[in-house]
Amino acid sequence: MSIPSILSHETIVIATKNAGKVKEFAHALEKLGKKTASLLDYPQIPDIIEDGLTFLENARIKAKTTGDALGVPVLADDSGLRVEALNGEPGVYSARYAGEGAKDSDNNAKLLKQLNLIHARREALAVELLPDGSRLLSKAEFVCALALYDPATGKFLEAEGTVEGWITDQPHGTGGFGYDPLFWLPGLSRGMAELTKDEKQQISHRGEALKKLLPLLEQAQ
Repeated sequence: MSIPSILSHETIVIATKNAGKVKEFAHALEKLGKKTASLLDYPQIPDIIEDGLTFLENARIKAKTTGDALGVPVLADDSGLRVEALNGEPGVYSARYAGEGAKDSDNNAKLLKQLNLIHARREALAVELLPDGSRLLSKAEFVCALALYDPATGKFLEAEGTVEGWITDQPHGTGGFGYDPLFWLPGLSRGMAELTKDEKQQISHRGEALKKLLPLLEQAQ
């Protein structure tokens, strides 16, 4: 990564239109004295086709496409949910699990429908209950791949992070976004959507990936 290129830009563009992600990245990068912008600030950038087979491939595609178009360093992530009972689905299709343009509520509804169908076919399948009576339907993990692209050198800084938990049949908490309300963290006895911004930064898949990426960015400075 080119040191002059990174240092010359006070702002790092985040290649996403997801306001929730923008807030999480801004919270992390402000510790390095960096401001953030996003694709919401650059409507001239067309929708990017994410046709990679892995989270990291998609992150690279988004970072490079945006970086080459704007001529500035761009950070992109591709993240999603892998559910054990669904053989890793929805995976790279997490954001559009219920179809193109799907809302978080649509994706969550489809996820619960698929898991409930599995449980209905397997009547003897043991289901663990939480104190509030909600069911743990399947082990799952959130995955995040980050790619920071420098168009001046054509090089990437990359990192990946994961967090393991369970999918519950009832939402817990009103914070976060995506599948957060259905993601239960046994070690904390809380749902992902019940965490504060700082708590989530410490343990989430995106937080873990950022912990690995930020030292690399600091070295470039």
